[in-house]
Amino acid sequence: MTDTASTSASATSDRSQFTFTDPTKLYADIDTPEQYQEGAGLDRDLVQKADLGEQSYRGSGRLTGRKALITGGDSGIGAATAIAFAREGADVAISYLPEEQPDAERIAGLIRDAGRVAVTIPGDIKDLEFCRELVERTVAQLGGLDILINNAGKQQNRPALEGISDEQLDETFRTNIYSMFRITKAALKYLPAGSTIVNTTSIQGYDPSPNLLDYASTKGAINNFTKGLAASLAPKGIRVNAVAPGPIWTPLQTAGGQPPEELPTVGEGTGLGRWGQPAELAPAFVFLASPESSYVVGETLNVNGGMTTP
Repeated sequence: MTDTASTSASATSDRSQFTFTDPTKLYADIDTPEQYQEGAGLDRDLVQKADLGEQSYRGSGRLTGRKALITGGDSGIGAATAIAFAREGADVAISYLPEEQPDAERIAGLIRDAGRVAVTIPGDIKDLEFCRELVERTVAQLGGLDILINNAGKQQNRPALEGISDEQLDETFRTNIYSMFRITKAALKYLPAGSTIVNTTSIQGYDPSPNLLDYASTKGAINNFTKGLAASLAPKGIRVNAVAPGPIWTPLQTAGGQPPEELPTVGEGTGLGRWGQPAELAPAFVFLASPESSYVVGETLNVNGGMTTP
């Protein structure tokens, strides 16, 4: 697996993979200040930019010739995964909301800089027809599909259950779990034996926060969907797994994912005492998508800085 690192707590701008370092000191130069973004939030507009591995991730051909679709691939975990996949040799399609176009164009440029095909497909995965169109356009423009990363998600904090409107409940479930069923169903007719599906779940699926009840409920559902689908598809040679991040610094957090006043301290609850960065998630997706994990099926790989899981 690859990793990002910094040379010291005070000089973290020189990040490179495979550097021996204290993980509690990584990203000491990235403060997470109070910030609020309307809508989905943009990586471009983060006061403190997240590390997507742009300067550090080096591929080794583990996904050469593969064709991947990544939902929410414009920023955060999805963007870091898209960069890593391209540098590992895969062509990549990313989906995102139309308002996230500036971030998507940047990531597409990095994919192309790696010498791979980049396909950008804006739209709303809450919409059934778009879920189907997304898969069809990916297959048409990439010439096939053999990696599906169901990553896009909606997270809005509310202090108590009474504050979760029916509209928010519906949007959260349609974004986080309905779309996963629909996109995967549409993709199955194209996925050959040897394909991989990786779903993004969360520490919230195991240890739900009181202010994220609807979001946490969808993540618990994703855990179960992953294990059931894995059992269903394994005999066909298609592996299904999941990655469960802990608190990761992405635009989602500043767009209502957490209360703005809590952003500076959220990561302190992990064993490492800090937020994680998207670049620290990408290697997990590479591993699960690659033949290196050929005997890994129905697994949830936790990347959470030391938070306790069952």
